[in-house]
Amino acid sequence: MNAANPTPRESGSPQADSASSIPGVAGVEEALGALRGPREQHGGWISGLTAGLIAAGAALGVAELVASVFTSLQSPVLSVGNVVVDNVPNWAKDFAIRTFGENDKPALIIGTTIFLFIFAAVIGVLTTKRRAAAPIGAAAFGLVGAAAALTRVGAGPLAVVPSVVGGVVAWLVMDLLLWPPAAADEVSESTDRRRFLVGSSLVVAGAAAAGGLGRVLSEVFKVSTNREDIALPTPADPAIPLPDGIDPDIEGLTPFITPEELFYRVDTALEVPRVNGDSWELKVQGMVNEERTYSLADLLDRKLVERTVTLVCVSNQVGGSYAGTAKWLGVPLTEILDEAGVQDGADQLLSRSVDNFTAGTPVETIYDGRDALLVVGMNGEPLPIERGFPARLIVPGLYGFVSATKWLAELNLTTFEAEQAYWRKRDWGETAPIKTFSRIDRPGGLGSKVDPGMVPVAGVAWDPHVGIDKVELQIDDGDWVEADLAPVPSADTWVQWSYNWEATSGSHNIVVRATNADGETQTSDRVMPIPDGATGWQKIVVNVT
Repeated sequence: MNAANPTPRESGSPQADSASSIPGVAGVEEALGALRGPREQHGGWISGLTAGLIAAGAALGVAELVASVFTSLQSPVLSVGNVVVDNVPNWAKDFAIRTFGENDKPALIIGTTIFLFIFAAVIGVLTTKRRAAAPIGAAAFGLVGAAAALTRVGAGPLAVVPSVVGGVVAWLVMDLLLWPPAAADEVSESTDRRRFLVGSSLVVAGAAAAGGLGRVLSEVFKVSTNREDIALPTPADPAIPLPDGIDPDIEGLTPFITPEELFYRVDTALEVPRVNGDSWELKVQGMVNEERTYSLADLLDRKLVERTVTLVCVSNQVGGSYAGTAKWLGVPLTEILDEAGVQDGADQLLSRSVDNFTAGTPVETIYDGRDALLVVGMNGEPLPIERGFPARLIVPGLYGFVSATKWLAELNLTTFEAEQAYWRKRDWGETAPIKTFSRIDRPGGLGSKVDPGMVPVAGVAWDPHVGIDKVELQIDDGDWVEADLAPVPSADTWVQWSYNWEATSGSHNIVVRATNADGETQTSDRVMPIPDGATGWQKIVVNVT
């Protein structure tokens, strides 16, 4: 028997301390005694902490296995994480994006998992004193996960199963390790410890096996998107060919066309939706004369157009990388809306994704002559899964949070007064045109070092749908000098710029600004992204040695 607890206590025995007076606790312990028989408490706080951590691992592993078998279900970590994403305050969202970049979602999952392990460790320590702590804590685990799962769109009764099963497993593991069946005879401390270690090892092995099997099964049962079977048609109206002189031979300069694997990803999906292209449908409804439904095959059978467009995320900071340019293939959005017949008074196109994200696009921007598209292809390939397969929206000149819904499911014609989109409910802007922006790609960031002599300074600038007229640099306190601009196919893309700087020894400040085709110069005022995009000039420090 463990020396830290020389007197064995059976659940519900007269030796229970004063905590039994807590309403409900004594009743829980009496029920446990009746249900699982007399038990003997094992170990002190270290054993409790260890048992709690092991129980958490077992619960999450088994929950992952259950969720993988039922492909429509989510594990407790993802369920809770999605609730956090939907309800996190704006300052926390901005902090996460600034700190973790596109790794904000893995960071959230890791953070949620760590919190669950800490919670379980605390419950484990409490269970060494009160056997009732284990089922109470496990019930809290299961209830929180189940409640989170039920908040998801389309969640049915089965959505709670992974969390409930995980909670039961957590309780059983803690109860088994910390309150094993009472031995018929006295056992030595070493035997008691060995029994705990053997039990712990078996549970850890089982949890690892369950979690690993869950991940394997999630891949086996993963919804087939049939993306690889899709052959895109030749565009009836191809994009303007890229002019000669694009992509100057300057090391470190952002390529004009962004490769798919380098394209930024900022969205609310902790788990990328996998949509089967054969069964997918797009509904057009709301303030329309006739509701319409389109399959992916319907869209691919149409005369498709291709356009080269730069997309920008509203979360992009000054000097940030949340922008990218691609060739997009799709159907003009005006054609789809005209077939449904937009009713008078509809001023918002509320697009909805399969995971219930919504974006509100001003109807007037769709009809003002810009190439708003219902997209099915990117850079000559079917739309990648992470970029929104089977279909997404793009509207040149608008930030993505009001125009670029991925994994599209519905197009609802409505009004801004009647309905608010996902980010509008969280105090972000309503219309959000992209602001004039410029960025320095090379030399690198703070404290970069270069040799004296001719040094290329280069980067990109954008104001999609308006275009860039000029880019200027100020080196130290000198006059503004104009950079060279590479050619572009249209005003809907960014422009690459460069300037040959005769660098001299010392530390130098370089500032960049752009002027758009309407003659409006990028403001120097620094503001954060919320509510409708960051502003300010980028400044870097370069050491010439």
